[in-house]
Amino acid sequence: MRILVVEDEEAIARGLRFNFEREGYQVDLVSSGPAALELYESAQPPIDLVVLDLMLPEMSGYEICRALRRLDLDIPVLALTARTLSEDKIQAFDCGVDQYMTKPFSLPELLSRVRNLLDKRRRHLDRRTVRPTEDIVRFSDVAVDFGRFELRHREEVHPLTTREQELLRYFLENDGVVLSRARLQSEVWKDSADISSRSIDNFVMRLRRMIEDDPSSPRHLLSVRGTGYRFVREPVTDPATAETEK
Repeated sequence: MRILVVEDEEAIARGLRFNFEREGYQVDLVSSGPAALELYESAQPPIDLVVLDLMLPEMSGYEICRALRRLDLDIPVLALTARTLSEDKIQAFDCGVDQYMTKPFSLPELLSRVRNLLDKRRRHLDRRTVRPTEDIVRFSDVAVDFGRFELRHREEVHPLTTREQELLRYFLENDGVVLSRARLQSEVWKDSADISSRSIDNFVMRLRRMIEDDPSSPRHLLSVRGTGYRFVREPVTDPATAETEK
């Protein structure tokens, strides 16, 4: 598997390459956004994981992540940064980051997260190889194409990030079930300490904008007061009867 490290601190970059190569990975180092995007587009074999600093010259890590998502919706991105504020984490997740670690970091934890992301990447690529048909789920005026990471609502087509797709799939698999934020964190984010309740709410809001006729009065993705959310394939006739949060 091939890892692209985007890091402008030379000592950290060299240390990451040394430890990743010890694990058997192929590693590319770049120190700026333009170089990262150029290498990502031309790399053969393709990149399987991006380890991304957020404070970089020329382009911020947030800009790089958004650009990567335009190129490839399902490439795993791990942010490795000195930024520790909750607002920084929320912005990173909103840009499409899959995991977030702060410096200084634990090397065993970093290697564990890298293995986890690459295992998911490998399984995802295997499924794409062996499945001859697209995995499409429909409800109301919505069609979700899990093979293409796309959601169509009437005439509008929305690309899905890996995390958005995982969250939506989990809601679909638990139609009608009240899901707490803690359960979503456990099942979708695998108990990642980096995801907050506010971040989960932001992901839900983005999904509502894609699937609801009126996101301010949802009929499919309902809030449950003081708990979390409930997805309903066949919505109630009167959205006013849906639960609301405190």
